[in-house]
Amino acid sequence: MAHFVFMLTHGDRTVEDAAAIVPTLADTGLRYIGFKDVGADLARQREVTSIAHDVGFEVMLEVVSTTKEAELASLQTAAEAGVDWVLGGTHGADTAGLLPDHVKYCPFPGQVVDHPSVLLGTIDEIADDAEQLTGLDHVAGLDLLAYRHPTADILELIRAVVQRSSGPVIVAGSIASIDRAIAVGEAGAWGYTIGSAIFDGLLPGAPSVADQVRRVIEET
Repeated sequence: MAHFVFMLTHGDRTVEDAAAIVPTLADTGLRYIGFKDVGADLARQREVTSIAHDVGFEVMLEVVSTTKEAELASLQTAAEAGVDWVLGGTHGADTAGLLPDHVKYCPFPGQVVDHPSVLLGTIDEIADDAEQLTGLDHVAGLDLLAYRHPTADILELIRAVVQRSSGPVIVAGSIASIDRAIAVGEAGAWGYTIGSAIFDGLLPGAPSVADQVRRVIEET
């Protein structure tokens, strides 16, 4: 069974009331919660992380900035905010030493462009990059934008990346149904993220955010 990471995000941006939502999820069975660097400065990141830790969640920050300078700055901010995982970013080879050793770093494999992010490249190219990235000492796993690829066989892509990687592969972006979440797990992913679909009320239990989170956990 793949791990569900609930992202406090909509349209690749942290939602304004992220800190207020966190305590409402305490009894849902959720273990992992996340947000993005876009829409959350250091003060907001610290606030959300502190509240989430108090509830008992592990916290993931996903980096979706589109320039190298902004991405590296986001990693430094994430270290100050106290998150447990940092996902995303496209300069994995250049980030050694920017995060404390206890923070799990999972960059994007493949060519990721634009915001909201799009994944490009062939399956073989993405899998090759996945193998190289997870061979780096400071990289713990990967953040795979599988459903953001415009042409690839998505499940074949996930299977190829999982096979060539060491460490957890988290599938992020455009997972908007229970069936898709189950398929990701069956393809071998360690985990998957859902954010916008829940804020759009697309999952069982809507319109309640907490009820949707609970139903995802129950049904997957």
